[in-house]
Amino acid sequence: MGNFRAGIFVLVLFICCVVPSLATVYTVGDSAGWAMGVDYSTWATGKTFNVGDSLVFNYPSGHTVDEVSASDYQSCTAGNAITSDQSGATTIPLKTAGTRYFTCGVMGHCSGGMKLSVTVAAAGGGGGGSTTPSSGTTTQSSGTTTSTATPTPDTTTTTGTTSHPSTSETLSPFIPFLISGVAAIFYIFVIS
Repeated sequence: MGNFRAGIFVLVLFICCVVPSLATVYTVGDSAGWAMGVDYSTWATGKTFNVGDSLVFNYPSGHTVDEVSASDYQSCTAGNAITSDQSGATTIPLKTAGTRYFTCGVMGHCSGGMKLSVTVAAAGGGGGGSTTPSSGTTTQSSGTTTSTATPTPDTTTTTGTTSHPSTSETLSPFIPFLISGVAAIFYIFVIS
């Protein structure tokens, strides 16, 4: 009976460690941040955004992060934002599947390239990546254009935090495996 409980404990520990670590924090624009002169279409290419991931926008004063509708994204219409933040450090948790649209609300910045579209796949869905084509439509790898309902706002403003580029997050899944390995060794040699 004791070995069964210990086995269940190790299994629960493993699941608790692995599941949260699978989320990725993407720093939009990596070291360039949210700024003029960055090609966000290229930045998003090859990335798979899943429910549970987060987007971190780092930017100086004089910029905003506005979540907008698909039509406002395509036309770079300012003033109709679903959510808007100008704190300099904005974290957007990706809580639901679908396409999300972000622009800088400062006049001329969106048309100058400060816009990002990401397609969020359901958790564990693998997703088809995301693109920000210059035409403003989101096209998946199958070549079909997708559209979704207006996203729900879930913007979190963070101040005084340090974000890491999205490429540094690739090591995070190994930490739970290390912890689980130590727990398994502890179980094998100490408990049983």
